[in-house]
Amino acid sequence: MPPHSRSPNCEGNPQGIKLLRDSLKTCNISSSSLLVSHVFVVFGASGDLAWKKIYPTLWALFRDRLIPQGTRVVGYARSKMTVSQLRENCAGTVKAKKGEEDLLDQFWAANKYVAGSYHDTADFDLLVREIAAEEKPCANRLFYLALPPSVFKQITSMIKACCMSPTGWTRVIVEKPFGKDSTSSADLSCHLRELFSEEQLYRIDHYLGKEMVQNVISLRFGNMIFGPTWNRDSIANVKITFKEPFGTKGRGGYFDEFGIIRDVMQNHLVQLFCLTAMEKPVSTSPDDIRDEKVKVLKAISSLTLPSCVLGQYCGDPDSEDPDARLGYLEDPTVPEGSSCPTFAAAVLKINNERWDGVPFMLKCGKALNERKAEVRIQYKDVPGDIFNGGTVRNELVIRVQPNESVYVKVMTKTPGMSFNLQETELD
Repeated sequence: MPPHSRSPNCEGNPQGIKLLRDSLKTCNISSSSLLVSHVFVVFGASGDLAWKKIYPTLWALFRDRLIPQGTRVVGYARSKMTVSQLRENCAGTVKAKKGEEDLLDQFWAANKYVAGSYHDTADFDLLVREIAAEEKPCANRLFYLALPPSVFKQITSMIKACCMSPTGWTRVIVEKPFGKDSTSSADLSCHLRELFSEEQLYRIDHYLGKEMVQNVISLRFGNMIFGPTWNRDSIANVKITFKEPFGTKGRGGYFDEFGIIRDVMQNHLVQLFCLTAMEKPVSTSPDDIRDEKVKVLKAISSLTLPSCVLGQYCGDPDSEDPDARLGYLEDPTVPEGSSCPTFAAAVLKINNERWDGVPFMLKCGKALNERKAEVRIQYKDVPGDIFNGGTVRNELVIRVQPNESVYVKVMTKTPGMSFNLQETELD
């Protein structure tokens, strides 16, 4: 659907929730599951990612019965706070609709919070006691690292030393960014391999959880209509865009360490880029999809400086929004004179038979004119124009946010006696 015709509230879809339950097979609880417990530990529970993404997602899974019954959530961070204070911090993102208030109370009743350092064994012993307090004979533990990569090695070493489940599985989820550069990424990979098996380790880019991102594979390989034209013979260019209408909002200290390229482009946008450009995988298994993504990345020509644009937002003194009047360097948490980019654009080219000569333009930035994330595939001009230049290039748009949608921009005849053309959106 075009964005203007789609309802902004996509929650509460009973059919979608039923499909999720069926696919996850978590509705029917077997008798053996009564002897199994699950604990979800959120490291960095007081941070921005936790209250914006992790806790709202856990609440949605709890509300819709998409996680095992009795699952407990334990937050861990250096900040001293109570579960009540954590709930207050999440009040803007973890919300109950009418009639769900008791369920929300049950969700927070299943939460605990432990304050401690990321390197002190005594603090982790306290965490383990909280985890084990209500565990059953088979105890499964999942640890989510909603933290900057600078503490990944400390945390994972302490998990291995103190927190592994003695009777069930242990899983460790590592949030992006995975290191700060190639060297630190390789170092972190070596460190994690020494501690955990591959089956215990999950490297997560949370953007891949978005429904429309996952839908790129379905649209490409589940429909005959797109396949024959998905190549350099028909496509002129591909634009992958990520825009945020706000600045750092007091998080400049964290953001300045990574910048927009590490924060958005090299993970979120590159994942979308790979899904758009890769060949058809043998199956939908994670390993087969990963193999095709890697082939695309290996075929990218080296990026050169003339193919990039970097920028940093400044304040708008005429804006009614107090935040918009502040530039990046006016954020008190940003180091003085920082040259960290808040906007980046790059043109990638793929040296293979399908995409030779087709530019893939990746753009991302903060404090821009709107909130939007999309893939826009623009087709070539129609050969042999008979409409006196009245045609406009066709476009396939996959809108990731806001208001998920897929639509095609095509040319149609205007009503009346003439053959004048107009652009129309097919959804």
